Amino acid sequence: MSNITQNQSSPLPRETGIFLVLIGVALVFEAAGWMIHGQSFVFNTQRLYIIVLQMAIIGIMAVGLTQIIVMAGIDLSGGSVVAFAGLVAASLAQASSAGEAVYPSLTDLPIIVPLLIGLAIGAALGFVNGSIIAITGIPPFIATLAILVIARGLARWYTSGKQVSFFTPEFAVFGSGATPVWIFLGVVIVFHVLMTRTLYGRRTYAIGSNERAARMAGVNVGRHKVLVYSIAGLLYGLAAVIQTSRAETAQSGTGLMWELDAISAVVIGGTSLMGGIGRIPGTVIGVLILGVLTSGFTFLGINVFYIAIVKGVIVVAAVVADQYRHRNKRGK
Repeated sequence: MSNITQNQSSPLPRETGIFLVLIGVALVFEAAGWMIHGQSFVFNTQRLYIIVLQMAIIGIMAVGLTQIIVMAGIDLSGGSVVAFAGLVAASLAQASSAGEAVYPSLTDLPIIVPLLIGLAIGAALGFVNGSIIAITGIPPFIATLAILVIARGLARWYTSGKQVSFFTPEFAVFGSGATPVWIFLGVVIVFHVLMTRTLYGRRTYAIGSNERAARMAGVNVGRHKVLVYSIAGLLYGLAAVIQTSRAETAQSGTGLMWELDAISAVVIGGTSLMGGIGRIPGTVIGVLILGVLTSGFTFLGINVFYIAIVKGVIVVAAVVADQYRHRNKRGK
C-alpha cells in the first residue's frame, strides 16, 4: 500500500501533459478566432468565467466519479440521480405563491430542508449502488445501469413528468452568480485532501490497484465500496440542488447523459479505467478541456452536434494511451 501512496504523491507528469493538451486546445480556438472572427477566444475574462460556471456541475459529479474509477469501478447512474434528487429538492423549495405546488402544505420551508433532502437522496441511491455491488458481486456497469433506469423512472413518476418551479428566493442562492464555481472549488480541495492525505484515499487506491491484496491487508473492501459510492451519490445530490437552483426549474429530463460527460472528464484527466491511478486535479483539467471544446465550437459557429464526436475521439485516445502505458508496465 505504501507503494501506491508513493506513486500518487510523486511529481505530476501525467497532469502536466493533460494541462498542455488544455493549453493546446485553447490555442487552436484562439488562432481560429482571430482568423474567422478577428477576436480573441482565450483573452476574454467573461468567456473563461462562463466556461468554468457551465462546467461546475459536471465537475462536482466528476469528483465523485474519480473516486469510483480510481477504485476500478464505474457509475452510469449520475445523471438520473441528479434528475430525481433535483425534483424532490425542488418540490420542497417551492414558495407559497406557486400555483401548483407539489406539496401545498410544505411551501416556504427553510433553505436547509431542500438542501439536506437533495443530498440525502443522492447519498441513498449511491448507497444502494454500492450495496448491490458489494453484496451481490454484480459488475458495477450492470448495477449502476439498473439504478440509472430506476432513478429516471422515479423522476418521471414523482411529478408525472411535470416541471417544478416557483422557488423561494433563498433557494436561488445555490445557483446565483459565481456560487456554483466556489462550491466546485471547495469540493475539489476537500476531496483532493481526502484522496491524498487520509486513510480513505489510501484504501481507495489500494482496492483499485489490487483488490485481493487490499483485502489481505485488512481492508474491508465491501464496506469501502459502499462508502465511496455513497459519497459519489452525495455529490450528485449537491449537483442536483445547484442545477435546480440555477435553472429555477426542475424536470425529469435533467441530467440526461451527464454521467458520460463526467466519465469523459475523468478519463481525459488521466484516471485509469483499470483502477489505482488518477487524481482530482487531473479531473479538473479534464472538465476544463470539455468546457473549452464546447465554448470553442459555439464561438466559431460550428454545429454543436460535432462536439459529441470530438469528445468520443478524445476519450478513445485517452483510453488507448492508458492501455498502452499498462502494457508497457507489464512488459517491464
